[in-house]
Amino acid sequence: MASTNILTQPEVPATDVVFLDSIQFTTAIGSDCWRRPKPQSVLASVYLYLQSSFLDSCGISDDVKDSVHYGHLAKAVSAIVGERERTKKPYAGVHALVQDVTQAAFELAEERAVAVRVVVDLPKQILLASGFSVDVTTPRAKAGESVQASFPSATICVKDLVLPVLIGVNPPERLARQRVVTNITFYERACTTSESTAIPTVSTQSQASEVDYTTIVQLLYEWINSTSYLTLEKLVLELVRACFRVTSPQVDAVTVRCEKPSAISFAHVSGIQMTRRREEASYVGRVLLESRLRRGYR
Repeated sequence: MASTNILTQPEVPATDVVFLDSIQFTTAIGSDCWRRPKPQSVLASVYLYLQSSFLDSCGISDDVKDSVHYGHLAKAVSAIVGERERTKKPYAGVHALVQDVTQAAFELAEERAVAVRVVVDLPKQILLASGFSVDVTTPRAKAGESVQASFPSATICVKDLVLPVLIGVNPPERLARQRVVTNITFYERACTTSESTAIPTVSTQSQASEVDYTTIVQLLYEWINSTSYLTLEKLVLELVRACFRVTSPQVDAVTVRCEKPSAISFAHVSGIQMTRRREEASYVGRVLLESRLRRGYR
């Protein structure tokens, strides 16, 4: 039996898709980048994965009644968010919004949908980053199960985070920090609701339903200010390991991509990317420590 690849969303069939890209609205989702419970700009994309060849009927009849109307889907999403605003019930986190939108999509598509993918972008969520997104694909629940009964696996991206790093082998590079543009992708494993509320997100938190990525990025930023490196390879590997140190086992794997815009004069950027699972990063740490001890370092 093939092993499960935790670095991807659950597989969905290569079939017909009805989608909405980047629905724009404003709502309160947890805290903003300044830790204020205020509304922020949100972009939500929804993908309905339908039964195989389902859209053939509409393609033949040319009648939207034979499809899943994406206009109705847009109204359903707007109605959900609007109701939250009217009742002054902010979302505790991004996953709560994803669950609401996923539930509405399944209710609209009924048995015609085999899976729903929701991508939520919060452009202003992370200071010094150009974007933050949560990508979740939810297969249709089995009979008697609820969409809210579990958290599906999720892919979380921190985009174009600017880190000031003392890095480089050339003498001028040791005199000042330079911009390193960093993209970090966190891969969360699927878990039940009860499991998620029992998983600590960072060392200072004991209970939470979601990983607090705003705090995690702040911890990484503060940590990088106390370090220096000769190579991007070392920086990326240490960032991967740091990501695992400040996240719970809910995060199974991490991809870190670092780019130096000023390294090569005639190239836009040069960079390094690494993907590691949690157990791989722990193994690398043990190997490095043993190597240093053998060479007499402490």
